Amino acid sequence: MNYLAGEYDVIVVGAGHAGCEAALASARLGCKTMMITISLEHIALMPCNPAIGGPAKSNLVREIDALGGEMAKNIDRSFIQIKMLNTKKGPAVRALRAQADKTSYHLKMKRVIENTENLDVRQGIVEEVLKKEGKVRGVITDTGAKYFAQAVVITSGTYLRSKVLIGLNSVSSGPQGQMPANKLSENIEELGFKIFRFETTTPPRISKKYVDFNKMKIQPESKGKMQFSFFDRIDPYPEKQIPCWLTHTTEKTHDVIKKNLEKSLLISEEIKGAGPRYCPSIEDKVIRFPEKKKHQIFLEPEGWDAQEMYVQGLYTSMPEDVQWAMLKTIPGLENLKIIRPGYAIQYDCIDATQLNLTMEARHLEGIYFAGQVNGSSGYEEAAAQGIVAGINAALKIKGKESFILKRSDAYIGVLIDDLVTKGTREPYRMLTSRSEYRLLLRQDNADLRLTEKGYQAGLVQEDNYKKFAQKKEEIENGKKFLGSITVNPNKENLEKLEELGTAPVKSPTTLAQLLKRPEINHEDLKVFNYEIINYDREIIEQVQIQIKYEGYINKQLEQIEKFNKMENRKMPANINYLEIKGLSSEAREKLTNIKPHSLGQASRISGISPADISVLMIYLEQLRRKEKMK
Repeated sequence: MNYLAGEYDVIVVGAGHAGCEAALASARLGCKTMMITISLEHIALMPCNPAIGGPAKSNLVREIDALGGEMAKNIDRSFIQIKMLNTKKGPAVRALRAQADKTSYHLKMKRVIENTENLDVRQGIVEEVLKKEGKVRGVITDTGAKYFAQAVVITSGTYLRSKVLIGLNSVSSGPQGQMPANKLSENIEELGFKIFRFETTTPPRISKKYVDFNKMKIQPESKGKMQFSFFDRIDPYPEKQIPCWLTHTTEKTHDVIKKNLEKSLLISEEIKGAGPRYCPSIEDKVIRFPEKKKHQIFLEPEGWDAQEMYVQGLYTSMPEDVQWAMLKTIPGLENLKIIRPGYAIQYDCIDATQLNLTMEARHLEGIYFAGQVNGSSGYEEAAAQGIVAGINAALKIKGKESFILKRSDAYIGVLIDDLVTKGTREPYRMLTSRSEYRLLLRQDNADLRLTEKGYQAGLVQEDNYKKFAQKKEEIENGKKFLGSITVNPNKENLEKLEELGTAPVKSPTTLAQLLKRPEINHEDLKVFNYEIINYDREIIEQVQIQIKYEGYINKQLEQIEKFNKMENRKMPANINYLEIKGLSSEAREKLTNIKPHSLGQASRISGISPADISVLMIYLEQLRRKEKMK
């Protein structure tokens, strides 16, 4: 028997990384919000790797922070190691990555959630999304509790009809023994959503007590005080951090795998879903790269006091006895003990091309999807979608304009546009190569790109906005100062240039022009006896990057200007593409299904040709002239 248990503006189904950001965004924008989860003990759970960030993913985390989200702040409060990756490469691909204390990350996020105004949390399993007259009306739980709402955000992660596979055994289960959401998956299909079957694998967790670290290479943290959040300073900063460790598989490891391939349901293809291309299982690696004699394996601690270590790189669905045999062939793990075996998980996700760029479904008003349910992989990708879904659900209820990030605005814009416009047939992972404008969309300038947008949306607090405005002003002052000081080609200065290992100047040259040289950094400029403005590290970093890469940045800005001309050509929602003469049959079908937001989005749909775009441009011009004549 169903009963009315409560009424809200927004209901968020799921409390993973997407659910947390969606619920916080909605509540912070003033909407009465409820987040409902299968288990309160698993809010912001990290069922796979105990880390946040990395290439492209760190960009997402910092963009979430710039918009007023929580992920960056939470990892800063709970990391056990933090380091900068790709330091020898350019700023476009540098990436911050932090190992998390998994328990601390969960508890700190749970505390934030539970103490946020306008946000209620309850434990339960949603089985049905209610609708009436083409609009979402609420949800019903497995206990019969009915909740009404104007918007529902589905962030169900990998729980929809999920199955855990170890060897030839398959059991209906979510991650780490949690209950699956089977009826909700069936209901989502009934609501008209196309469902795919995806899979991913996890590695075994082993006991630290039985690892011989003398046979491995230590992976320490980076020097200096680093953090993800632009706004909340870590105080006090941790005095010590915990190292990770590097080892490798061996030919013996690969022999064990090859001899036991028939013992995996995934490899035998008795049960098959689309798996991740960029994070394959060790079985897939051995099959696909037979010429490789070894693969990197990283041991990552899961907490300050935890004995559990994550075996990064050894994703597997092999039987537990085979996992033991594999691990014992790896240097340093000869005497290991497994705490949790690795497993594969299969789950349902929707075809995200059924969504708008706001994350709202096109055919059912008021329902939003975010995270792995959209076919993505990774905590950061989920959280990025979650904050956008939460913002848009709240803005729609308040009757305000939608919040959409373009590909030229943020990695979040690239992520959502790829999922919604192109779709995915395998778990989608964010990569720097996916962005056309990665020199502009760096992790270090996410606040400069997005804080204004977060402030206008209502999520960035006034004091943080003032910090941002001050930082922006200091960067401009630093650039102006370096452009105003001239180095003359006298004997003293020529000697100093020689000491710095750079070419002499033949005419008066500004400090800014000198800084553009690859071998010169901001600190070097002090040799010219000018009082260089003593800003903090972040200001100096921005001044240096913006001056050094000015030419490349300007070229990308020109590209974006051309890109925006297409993006700003909006496509009316009521266009009947079937009636437009000149479009190919495939274009008519794809455009009707996806209903692109702009001419630019239409151009990125698979199967839409330049000829089809020309037809659409003519059609839009004809519409414009008709409107002008009215």
